[in-house]
Amino acid sequence: MDMLDSPFFEISPIAMWLEDYSEVKKQFDLWRNQGVQDLFAFLQQDQSRILDCARKIKILRVNAKTLELYQAKDLDQLCQNLELVFKADMTKTHIHELVALWNGETHFSHSAVNYTLTGKRLDIQLKGIVLPQHEQDLSLVLITTEDITAYTEACRLEEQSRHLAEARFDYSPTSLWVEDFSQIKIKLDQLRALGIEDFATFLDVHPDFVQECIKEMVIIDVNQATLDLFGASSKEVLFKNLHKVFAAEMVQTFREQLIELWKGNLHHQREAVNYAIDGSIRHVLLQFTVFPDYLQDWGIVQVALTDITARKKAENYLEYLGKHDVLTKLYNRAFYIAELNRLERNILRPVSCIFIDLNGLKQLNDSMGHDAGDSLLRRMGNILNQLIQHTPYSASRIGGDEFVVLLPGADEAALQNCLQSLHELLLVDNQFYANQPISLSIGHATNLEQERIEDMLKRADLEMYHQKKNYYQNHDRRS
Repeated sequence: MDMLDSPFFEISPIAMWLEDYSEVKKQFDLWRNQGVQDLFAFLQQDQSRILDCARKIKILRVNAKTLELYQAKDLDQLCQNLELVFKADMTKTHIHELVALWNGETHFSHSAVNYTLTGKRLDIQLKGIVLPQHEQDLSLVLITTEDITAYTEACRLEEQSRHLAEARFDYSPTSLWVEDFSQIKIKLDQLRALGIEDFATFLDVHPDFVQECIKEMVIIDVNQATLDLFGASSKEVLFKNLHKVFAAEMVQTFREQLIELWKGNLHHQREAVNYAIDGSIRHVLLQFTVFPDYLQDWGIVQVALTDITARKKAENYLEYLGKHDVLTKLYNRAFYIAELNRLERNILRPVSCIFIDLNGLKQLNDSMGHDAGDSLLRRMGNILNQLIQHTPYSASRIGGDEFVVLLPGADEAALQNCLQSLHELLLVDNQFYANQPISLSIGHATNLEQERIEDMLKRADLEMYHQKKNYYQNHDRRS
C-alpha cells in the first residue's frame, strides 16, 4: 500500500510529513559537478544556501497530528506560514539532514526548535527516512516531528537546578566537603554481624580500627571556602597536604564521629581542631550529615566546617582574663582561691607555699609615679613565671604588692630549692636593673601532719609580715 493511501499515516499520534526533496537532489548534483566535496563546510561558508535548499522542499501531505501540533487549520495555512514554523534556528539544524542526504544516508535524526503558528516554542525530535524506491531522486521522504518540549523543559530545569546546587556548593561561605563513607559503613556492619555491642569499649581495645576507617574515607570534592580556610591555592594542593590539615587531633575527633554513626546519628556536630597548610590552627564547628538518597550505604556525605577560630581565641582570652593578672601575667586572686579549695580537697601532701610582698612599692609610686611601680610589678611577674615554669607550681598576685607561690607535692627540701632559685632569679634581675632593685619580704611554710592548708598559709603570711615589719623599721631608722 502506498504511503499516501495508508490510513495509518492519518491516524498516527506523531506528527508526520511527506515531502519531496527531488529539487534538493538536483541542487546536490549541480554542486557536485562544480567540485563541491565537503557540503558541511560549503554550507557554512554561506548559510543562505541552507535556506535555498529548504525552499526547494515540497510538502506533499501532513497528518492531523501535524496540524494540531502546529495549530494550523489545514495544509494550505501551514505551508503559507512556514517562515513562522522554521525561524532562525533552522539553519543550525537543517544543515545536518542535508549533509546526511548528501552522504547517501537514507535515515537522519536530530533535535530542533520549531514554532506553532501562534508563536509557541516547540522542542522536537525530527526523524527522516527516504522511502524505498525513491533513493535515487529523493522524491518521497517521510518526516516525523515528535514534540519533546516537556522532556526538554524538564532537562533544562534539571540542569538549572544542578547549576544552582553547584553554585551553592562552590560559593558557600562555609567550608563544604563531599565524602564517601560507604566502606566505613561496611566495616561497622561487619562488627555488628560479629556481635559487637559496646562499640566504645571495642575502640578502646582496638584503637587501630579508627585509623583503618580514616584510610577508607574518600574525599570526593571540596568548595572554594575550604581552600580559603586552609590556605590552599587549589584542590590538588589541599589533597596533597591533608596530613597537615588533619593532624593528631583528627584521630580523637573521628573516633567520636564513628561512635555517633554507630548509634545511628547520621546528622551530628562537634567542635574540632584542624590546621591550615602553613601550620596555623583552625578551630572549626564540624557538622556531619548523610545525604537523604544515601542513607542505606553512606555513599555521599557532607561535612560542613564553620571557622570558629576567632571565637575560640576570644573565649580563651576571656578565660585567661578570668584567671590571670593582666599586668604581671601571673594568676589572679580568683584562681588562687579556687586552687586553695582544690588543694584542700586533694589528698596530695605535702603542700608548701611562699608569701611575697614587694617592699617600698607605695613610696616608689608616690615619688616616681605608677608607671615606675608597674614596671617593678612586671619584673616581679617575670621572675615568678620563670620560677614556676616546667613545674606543677602556681604563682598568683593576690593584692597590689602581694604574691603567693603554691607548691603542691613539695616538701621542705623542695621548698628550700625553690626559695634558692627565687633568690638567684632576683639577684640576676637586680643586677640588670641596678638603679631600681627589687626588695622582697618573704614568708614560707610546709604543711605539718594533719595541718589544714589554711593554717599553713597563715604561718607563711605571719613570717612575711614580720620580715616586712623589720624592713620598714630598719628603713625608717636609716631615714
